Amino acid sequence: MPRMIIDRMDDTPIDVPPGLTNVVVTETALGEVRGREGFYHYRQYSAVDLAREASLEEVWHLLLLGRLPNAADLAGFAERTAAARELPAPVAALLPPAVASGADPMAVLRTLLSGYGAAAGLAPLYDQSADERLDAALRVGAATPGLIAAAHRLRQGLEPVPPRPELGFAADYLYRLTGVEPTPDQVAGLSAYLIAAIDHGFNASTFTARVIASTGADLAACVTGAVGALSGPLHGGAPGRVLAALDEIGTPDRIEPWVRDKINSGGRIMGFGHPVYRTEDPRSAMLKELVRGYGTPRAAFALETEQTVIDLLAELKPGRALNTNIEFYAAVVMEHCGIPAELFTPTFAVARVIGWTAHILEQAQDPKIIRPSSRYVGATPPEPVPPLSGR
Repeated sequence: MPRMIIDRMDDTPIDVPPGLTNVVVTETALGEVRGREGFYHYRQYSAVDLAREASLEEVWHLLLLGRLPNAADLAGFAERTAAARELPAPVAALLPPAVASGADPMAVLRTLLSGYGAAAGLAPLYDQSADERLDAALRVGAATPGLIAAAHRLRQGLEPVPPRPELGFAADYLYRLTGVEPTPDQVAGLSAYLIAAIDHGFNASTFTARVIASTGADLAACVTGAVGALSGPLHGGAPGRVLAALDEIGTPDRIEPWVRDKINSGGRIMGFGHPVYRTEDPRSAMLKELVRGYGTPRAAFALETEQTVIDLLAELKPGRALNTNIEFYAAVVMEHCGIPAELFTPTFAVARVIGWTAHILEQAQDPKIIRPSSRYVGATPPEPVPPLSGR
C-alpha cells in the first residue's frame, strides 16, 4: 500500500484509536509482527529461525547493514564491535556515583547511556553522515552490556570485569557480570533470547526512539528515551515478576488454587497475554523448547505452571486470547544463565538497543519530524484572566 501523503497546509484532525492501535505511522524495511499468524520477522527472515540458527553478531549485521554477513564480513564485524565494548574513562568515572544513588538498574542504565553519549561526543544525527551514524549505533550497542555489568558488580562491592574480545557478544556479557566464563548451554540460551528480543514492531520504546530520532537528536538521546519507555512495567518490566510469582506459588500443589484465586480476584498473571498476538507468542514457544531441555526443578515447575494457567484461563475466561508471552520463559532462561532478576529488564534492553539503533538509522533518513496533534477537551477558551493575588 503506498504511503499516504497529506497536504502540509491541511490542519483537519484525524481521529485514531486510543494507543494508536493499528495506526500505520511510517514504512520500515526492518521487519513486522503478524499477530494473528503468530509470526514475526527481521527483514526477510523468520526471527525465530534466526534465534535458533544464527549468532547475535550475524543478526546485528543483518538489521543494521541490510544483509546476513559472509565469513569475512562476520569476522570484521565481530572485531569492530568487540573493540567497542571497552568503556571510555569518562563513562567509567560515572559508574560509582550512578550506583551509589541506589536507583533501579534501569534508571542507572538510562543515566549511563546518556553519559556515554556525552563522553563519546556523539553528534546530532542531523549533522552526521550515514557512516558516522552507523559507527555511533555500533558503539552504543556494543557498550550497553558493559554498562549494565559494571554497574551490577559495583553494587555487589566488586570491581568491574574488562571485556574479552575473543568472546562472542552474549558470552562476554555473562562473563563481565559474573567474572566466570559461561557454559555453552548458558551462552546458547542467552543468545537465543537476545536475538528473539531485538525487535518487535512499533512497540512503545521503538516508537519513542524513532520520535526522538526524527528531531535529529544524537543517537544516545534516542536510546536513552527508549530505555525510559522500556522501564515501564507494562512494557519491559515484567520478567522479574514472573519469577516472583513462581516463588510465591512455591509447590506444585499450590499452582491451581493460586491461579484460580488470581484470576477470580481480577489480578494479572505476569507472562500471559499480549497486545498483538492472538495465538501463542512465537518467542515464548522457542524459549520453551530451551527450557524443556534444562531438566531442572525450576524448568519443570515453570512448564507445569504455564499449562495450568492456560487451562484455567480457557475455563474461566473463555474466548479471551491470553496465551503465554515472551516474558514467562525469558525469566526462566535468564535465571538459568545466572542473570539476577533485577537485571532481567536491563538485559532485555541489551537486545532492544540493537533493534532501536536499526530503527534510529532508518528514521534518520526521513527528513520529516514526527509531530502528531491532540484534541483539546479542557475549559472553553478564551476566558478573561481573573485578578491575581500579589498584584
